[in-house]
Order: sequence, then structure tokens, then C-alpha cells
Amino acid sequence: MKGFTYARATTPAEAAAMAARVQGARFIAGGTNLLDLMKLGIETPAHLIDINRLGLDRIEETQAGGLRIGAMVRNTALAADMRVRRDYAVLTRAVVAGASGQLRNKATTGGNLLQRTRCPYFYDPNLPCNKRKPGSGCGAIGGVSRQLGVVGTSDACIATYPGDMAVALRVLDAVIETVKPDGGVRAIPIADFHRLWGDTPHVETVLQPGELITAVVLPRPPGGRHFYHKVRDRRSYAFALVSVAAVLHADGTGRVAFGGVAPKPWRVEDAEALLPGGARAVVARAFASARPTDDNRFKIALAERALAGLIAEARS
Repeated sequence: MKGFTYARATTPAEAAAMAARVQGARFIAGGTNLLDLMKLGIETPAHLIDINRLGLDRIEETQAGGLRIGAMVRNTALAADMRVRRDYAVLTRAVVAGASGQLRNKATTGGNLLQRTRCPYFYDPNLPCNKRKPGSGCGAIGGVSRQLGVVGTSDACIATYPGDMAVALRVLDAVIETVKPDGGVRAIPIADFHRLWGDTPHVETVLQPGELITAVVLPRPPGGRHFYHKVRDRRSYAFALVSVAAVLHADGTGRVAFGGVAPKPWRVEDAEALLPGGARAVVARAFASARPTDDNRFKIALAERALAGLIAEARS
């Protein structure tokens, strides 16, 4: 691990301004992803800004009838909140499906959104990776790609976004609130937050340098029955081969997002209109632009079977 300097911020605006002043600065909260990457030499921040004392650790009701979840709310607290469990159960189920209890006790809402891919080529400094070293190539293309992306990928990268929480937030139409280094604030729909890889896979979100996530806002509860199904190689502490977050209503309508298949939580709203006709039609539309490899072509059929199971459960 390379040397770095360290400071504690006292307000969100101060934290953002501090990050803008020091090239290579990074925010640190729970550190459950960042510290691992620093130990491997993949992340080498020159300066760490501790944001644990910013007062962003509350879940509050909004005037619009939703919830504002502070960026520092730990995953365990988020999943256990009675309002979340009652009105946004898909979110509770997605959070509990991720990592281990120990990690959920430390991991934060904001940090969860920013976690980086678990592509093995990204984690091995001896292999080419455009995310780790832009312009070096993508070892996964033509390599072992069973766990990697099938849709929304590019000729520069086929890695996936690894998280569970964001897939549920995508179904819920969450909005991400931030503060910029100049003190300005903005609200980013989660649909726009994560970028497709394109030619710049090292640029993973639309955040500007120094911009800090302060909260995630949920709109009014969507009603319906909530599901999160995660298919993985082992039953715990593993990332999704395919995951499905769904809010399904008695009349057959609903919302669906997929995880483990793309650079971002994958939701195609046009496909949701086909839900009354069953999973096959939905997946065919949602994955119409898929470019799977021979290793991971099975993910499309797996997504269809996972969704079909949820539809059947919702109708039972």
C-alpha cells in the first residue's frame, strides 16, 4: 500500500471542497471496497477524506411521501428500518442478499452505489484492463468471461456493476442527491447515475471530481409485491450471476430490473409493458441488444427463468 495523507471533514460541502483541492483524493466511509483495492495497489489515492462525521446517517420521511436515506446510513440499518421493510421491501431483500453481516454493518448507502467491478481481470495487475489502466486492453474479451456482462458492454470492457442495492433502487426510481465542490447541489436519477462503459470504462458514474453523494431519495411507495432473487455460484457471500428486482401487481403489471448482467442495474421500461405476457417476452425485449460470449450466454436464459419464478410466485 502506498503512503497517503488523511483528513476528517465536518460538513458535506467541506468534504467536497477538500477533495477538489487535492488531486487523487478519495472519500472514505466504511472502506469495505476501497481498502481492499488499496491493499492490492489498484487504487492509490494520495489523500483520504473521512466522511463518517457529516451527519448523513439518518433515514427521514419526505414531504412527498417517500424517504430520504442519508449516504452514511449503514446497510444493516437500512435493511432493518421498519419503513423500508414495509413500503420498500425489495430494497431490504436486495441489501440482505449482499455481502456478509459484518460487511453490511460497515458498508454505507453512498459507498454501495460506488463499489467497483469484481471482474478478475480488473483485480489482477498483471493482466490488461482498461478500467484499471486506460488503453491497456481488456483481457476478459476472449478470456474467461462466465461472470461478466452480456448487455450494455463495449469493445473496451465487458465487466459488470456488482451491487445488489442499486438494482432495487433502480426499480424504485430512486434519486441520488449530491454536493459539488463549489457548494452547489444536484439530484441525479439513478437511471442516469452509472455510465455504460463505451470507450472510457474507467469513468463509472456521472459524478464530477470531488462531488459527494449526500442522500438517496425514494419516491412514494410503489405498492405491489416486492421480490429480489439472486442467482449465484454459492448461497452466500458471492456476487450475482443474475439477479432480478421486481415490483409486481395483481393485474400483471409491474417493474423489473436485472443485476449481474451489465455495467449498471439493467432496466428497460419498454419491456415492462410485456409483463402480463410472461417472462420470455420481457427478457427478449430487455436483452435485445445483448452481446454475450460463449462463456456467459447462459445468463439470458437464467434471467428468464428467474423472472418467470417471481411472476409465478406473485400470481400464487
